[in-house]
Amino acid sequence: MNPIRRSLWRLCGCILVCSLFAGCRPALPPPTPLNQLNAQQRRGYQDFQIYCAQCHDDRDSDSLHGPPLLGVFKQPYFPSGAPANDERLRMTLQEGHGLMPAININSEQTQDLLAYLHTL
Repeated sequence: MNPIRRSLWRLCGCILVCSLFAGCRPALPPPTPLNQLNAQQRRGYQDFQIYCAQCHDDRDSDSLHGPPLLGVFKQPYFPSGAPANDERLRMTLQEGHGLMPAININSEQTQDLLAYLHTL
């Protein structure tokens, strides 16, 4: 086989391997079914529907106006690149971030919402 043809085959092989690995992300466990949520998580689900659902999907990986929140705490980082933890999300809810406005909810609602988001 001539050197040019061998190089092309190697290039095709590299492209194939890279494309396979590019699509490989670990599958996230499914969210907790709604009928299995505890009382706090159900309140958080209701708050999510009021304050968040118009921009964020919670049970689907589709993007609306904001990133989907399915598996948001099952990743080490939020879509913004910030660490995925309660403190960072609490700050984002209170102060907003980028195009996301601050949300005027009390500390109990914040805790309920965080409890629900941990089920996704």
